[in-house]
Amino acid sequence: MKASFKTIDLQFKFPARTSRGILLHKPSSFLMLEKDGFTGIGECSTIPDLSIDPTETYPEKLDELCRLLNEGYDPSTIVLDDFPSIAFGLETALLDLEANGSKILFPSAFTEGKTGIPINGLVWMGDKDFMQKQIREKIVAGYRCIKLKVGAIDFETELEIISAIRKEFSSDDMEIRLDANDGFSLNDALEKLERLSDFEIHSIEQPIKARQFEKMAELCQKSPIPIVLDEELIGVKSLEKEEILEKIKPAYIILKPSLIGGFRESEEWIRLAEKHNVSWWITSALEANIGLNAIAQWTFTLNSSLPQGLGTGQLYHNNIPSPLEIREAKLFYNPQNNWDLSSILS
Repeated sequence: MKASFKTIDLQFKFPARTSRGILLHKPSSFLMLEKDGFTGIGECSTIPDLSIDPTETYPEKLDELCRLLNEGYDPSTIVLDDFPSIAFGLETALLDLEANGSKILFPSAFTEGKTGIPINGLVWMGDKDFMQKQIREKIVAGYRCIKLKVGAIDFETELEIISAIRKEFSSDDMEIRLDANDGFSLNDALEKLERLSDFEIHSIEQPIKARQFEKMAELCQKSPIPIVLDEELIGVKSLEKEEILEKIKPAYIILKPSLIGGFRESEEWIRLAEKHNVSWWITSALEANIGLNAIAQWTFTLNSSLPQGLGTGQLYHNNIPSPLEIREAKLFYNPQNNWDLSSILS
């Protein structure tokens, strides 16, 4: 097997704003495994200030991984604990190689184009006009579950935006999810959650910074809005997973395979979550279409009835053309459309 990688700087179509800052571009590296005339491709995607992968040694780790694979090392023996995105890239590249480079990692009605995956409509932070424009576009496109990123602009403005949605749509007609991305302070988190609860919010992700277990557990107990753990799962060792669920007792967890080490790690979280009556859904983490495709195909096999967070494939000017497309608030794989891998393989 011959291993190599190529890094592409993905360019956002708009300033992607969260409570942690603004993204205009981000790198993704594509691991390529060649054997018997076929090439399997996996995406190693990180998010600045969120992924735990050490940025200063990231290229060196990819070089090391390729060297070890080229020397004949068993992929399962290569330790990537500190590089969850590379672990995910390797896992999916191997799956693609097994599929003769077809990008059909988990054959199903989804990959046959027969069934789509219901997704939430993601609304990015920005000024009031920008956010309202996105909301209107999502409504016109048929979304009945909208996820708004909050916590980076004036809170009163955010309340006005959410109130306007509720005046037009009841909770039966439109599910509102919120993502605070650690944006609330310890002092005002509960007060903000109480004010937001007037608008029948489905759930809110990570209202405060991760690793404040006592405070997060208290919020989960007192919050009138169900709390979702997201950043809290990143960098967690196996033995800590159940302890976190038992201590914090969230209503939901969100699983991002690129950030937590791949499908095996995600499935372990799912097993433990279900053991403790914690619901879950899957979200992409700003991958290009290679990573999104793998996550979507795997997600379909899980048979979740909840809208998933897989609507990020249209974020970039220079994304990789693929069979993935969004129709009627669902993500589809259209077998009539071809992959264009020239930007990776050239």
